Amino acid sequence: MNFIHLSLQLETYLVIGTLLFGLGLLGMVLHRTFIGMLIASEIVLSGASINFMAFGHFLADDRTTGQIATLFIMAIAAAEAVIALSIIVVVYRSYRTIDTDAPAEHQG
Repeated sequence: MNFIHLSLQLETYLVIGTLLFGLGLLGMVLHRTFIGMLIASEIVLSGASINFMAFGHFLADDRTTGQIATLFIMAIAAAEAVIALSIIVVVYRSYRTIDTDAPAEHQG
């Protein structure tokens, strides 16, 4: 089985998308900094985008449906990145760290 044959199967794209989604979720759980969690959430959205593109390419009557869904995901990812980075800047200015435990430690 060669690479060209694998690239013509829906399951290949779904496995790659699922791996990215799972790695992103694992990264969100394991990372202790806001930046690491932001990057992990972008990986989650990339995995979802690959799955939408694969379903749109292989199963939909109109191939643009997966592309349109992916464009919406990209817009959401951009908005999420802007909001998250602004929150990170505010937390850093207040606590001089981007560790996720810092705001909770200063509450008590």
